[in-house]
Amino acid sequence: MSSPSLDAAIASRMSVRAFTAQPVTADRLEALLKTSAQLVCEAEIPPWRVHVLQGESRASLCEKVCDAHDARRADPALGAYFSEEYDYYPKKWLSPYIERRRENGWGLYGLLGIGKADKDKMHAQHHRNYLFFDAPVGLIFTMHRSLGYSSLAHYGGFLQNIMIAARLYGLHTCPQAAWNDFAKIILPHVGAGADDLLVCGMALGYADETATVNSFYTPRSPVAEFTRWMD
Repeated sequence: MSSPSLDAAIASRMSVRAFTAQPVTADRLEALLKTSAQLVCEAEIPPWRVHVLQGESRASLCEKVCDAHDARRADPALGAYFSEEYDYYPKKWLSPYIERRRENGWGLYGLLGIGKADKDKMHAQHHRNYLFFDAPVGLIFTMHRSLGYSSLAHYGGFLQNIMIAARLYGLHTCPQAAWNDFAKIILPHVGAGADDLLVCGMALGYADETATVNSFYTPRSPVAEFTRWMD
């Protein structure tokens, strides 16, 4: 039998893009990560390495990556230097996935009054990724490069655990692939080495319930659309 509180946590999980400055206590962070790590993974080898950034470590990383994001826009040639090290997204989007991606992206931008020609506004909104959307806690996730794709699958379960457990603690999150382009800056900042792979980042904190952006909910596909019942 499922737990009503768990059902509510799953149903209320969303990508929050505006947070308050209210701090998250160390005890709550540790409890959240301990709960999330209770995940069965292949050979009981957990691939995750979590780097928790708060205060100066968070502010310093945000400043470095924001500067790099601006520099890449000013000089597109830097795109070859600042790029993700593995294909987080498909190299070519196919239907129906491209339509869903556009629905999500333009739905968010439309809510914020950003049109297709508003390149400056798009850049500014994307820039907020590199501020962790003002969340007081930034999480950076890495793993050893020697681990295979199965470890990324297990990592996904761990990340989902964090996002659901956060709701049970009254917190919100936003998983962020945007950080992946700047691994060359991020890995040395968090003390990771050349053998480490940047998996993604995540903003964590208390949602700003007054922010317009947090009224956006990504449409969910009905069960009938993704399920094939077989007798």
